[in-house]
Amino acid sequence: MKNKLLLILPIMLLAIPYSLAQDVQVGVYVLNLGKFDITTGAFTADFYLSFKCAEECPDTFEFMNGRADKIDRIIDEPNEKFYRILANLNSQINLKKFPFDSQKMQIIIEDKINTVENVRYVPLMDESGIDNYIAFTGWNLNGWETQVKEHTYDVYDETYSQYLFTVNISRIIFNSLLKTFLPVAFILLVVLFSFLLDPDKITTRLGMAGSSLVASVMFHVSMSNQIPPVGYLTFADKFMILTYFILLMTFVINVLMIELLEKQKKELVEKIHRYTEYSMFAIVPVLYALLFLFFI
Repeated sequence: MKNKLLLILPIMLLAIPYSLAQDVQVGVYVLNLGKFDITTGAFTADFYLSFKCAEECPDTFEFMNGRADKIDRIIDEPNEKFYRILANLNSQINLKKFPFDSQKMQIIIEDKINTVENVRYVPLMDESGIDNYIAFTGWNLNGWETQVKEHTYDVYDETYSQYLFTVNISRIIFNSLLKTFLPVAFILLVVLFSFLLDPDKITTRLGMAGSSLVASVMFHVSMSNQIPPVGYLTFADKFMILTYFILLMTFVINVLMIELLEKQKKELVEKIHRYTEYSMFAIVPVLYALLFLFFI
């Protein structure tokens, strides 16, 4: 019997720290959000933060993605803490679908001292949410979500409970279409209408294509300056690459027609002109439709 107790005792001792872990209910109610900086992911958040516990609530929380600029205690009871906080935070940005991208504005909370063996966060859904009167200029607010996960520091061999409150935002589609794609659409219309010119106006056609290429490059540079350098192609980059390809094909067709004219092959030139005169008005929209279908 003593031997059995000796075997069970170490297991019981290992289980004691976990049995002592306290569930701390966490709620976040966002009152206001400051401007979201797309270049750094920085933003400000004004919100209520509440803690509820069966025992005494620890007062040792911190923000893992920023710092609190101001903390006002509203309720300071042993089993309940309630604060109003103004914090400067930042979130990771994902621009792969720019300018139709969606972003996540996160409030990440973790205890400074107590590991997961002592404190476990639990979402307090009844006291979480976003105020209905928030006006977030330039973006659509697409709701919120909460998550609790364990954050392990391998170098210290410690694990902490981490609470995440996420506000989902997305760009306004109409503004993205108007500011990003409408200018390019007019540039392409100039190129497409150049195909209606007769072959004897081939130099004019080349001039229209050349000026359109210069305008496209300048617009692409201006658009790229709106976002930080990233190691991948955004949707806008893919859109412009397709535009460059269409302009290149326009140059190739026009140069080919010039070469054929110099060789007195007018019948072949007329044939190319007939095939491309109106078909380009169908081919180009199809190419862009495929781009939007498969890459957005």
